[in-house]
Amino acid sequence: MRGLSRHSNLRRAVLIPAVVSLLAIGACSKVPFTGRSRFLLVDEATELQMGLESYQEVLAESNLSRDQAEVERIRAIGMRVAEVTGKTDYEWEFNLIEADTIANAFCLPGGKVAVYTGITELASTDAEIATVMAHEIAHAIARHGAERMTQMLMLQLGGIALDEALDKHSEKTLEMARVAYGVGATLLYVLPYSRTHESEADYMGLLYMAKAGYDPRASLDFWRKMQQEYGDREPPEFLSTHPNSETRIADLQKWMPEALEYYE
Repeated sequence: MRGLSRHSNLRRAVLIPAVVSLLAIGACSKVPFTGRSRFLLVDEATELQMGLESYQEVLAESNLSRDQAEVERIRAIGMRVAEVTGKTDYEWEFNLIEADTIANAFCLPGGKVAVYTGITELASTDAEIATVMAHEIAHAIARHGAERMTQMLMLQLGGIALDEALDKHSEKTLEMARVAYGVGATLLYVLPYSRTHESEADYMGLLYMAKAGYDPRASLDFWRKMQQEYGDREPPEFLSTHPNSETRIADLQKWMPEALEYYE
C-alpha cells in the first residue's frame, strides 16, 4: 500500500504542474468571420512546423499528378482564394495527388494544400473546385489543427485525472471507466467539435470563394453531386466527423445571401 501511495503522489506531482503549465501557456482567441471563441494550447509556430512536416511526409508517399495543365489549374484557383484571406505570412503551396478513388482534399497548418484527382473528376468547373479548396483553406485560417491538438491534450489530461481518481479501485473498474470516458468523450466532445469545424470551414470557405470571384452558388451544385455520389453511405450525423449532405446544403443556402453580397 505504501508503494501505491508513493505512486499516487508521484502522479499528482506530475499531473498538477502539467495542467497549470498548459493553462498558463494557452490563449483565447476568436475564429475569423464566425467570432467563435476557442482556447488554444498550441502556439502557431509549433502548429506550422508540424503541418509542414506532415505535408512533406504525405507528398513523399504519394503519386503526384504529372498533368501539368491540371496542376497549374489547381494552383491558380488555390492562390486566387488564398490571396483574399489576407494571410500573407503563410507560404501557400498547392499540389495535385493522383488518386481517382479519393474524392477529397486537405489543408495542413501554414497553407499546405493537397487535392486528390477524385475531386477533380467530380467537380466539373473551376467554381466547384474553388468550393473544395476554399473550404480547406478556411480550416488553416481558422487554425482548426491547433484546436484539434488542444482537444487531444485536454483529453489526455482528463484520462490521467480519471486514472488518478480511481487509483484505489480495481483494475476492472478502472478499465470500465476508461471505456466509458472514451465513448463519452468521442460522442459528446470530439465529434461535435469536428462537425463545428467542418461547418465553420463551409461558411468561411463560401465567403472566401465569393470574395475571390467564384460564384458561391456552385457550392450547392458540388455538394448535391457529393450527396448523389456518397449520400447513401453517410453514417448518422451524430456518429460522424462531418455534417451530413442535407445539413451542409441547407446551411449553404442559409448563408448564400451574405456570400452573394461579396460576389456581386
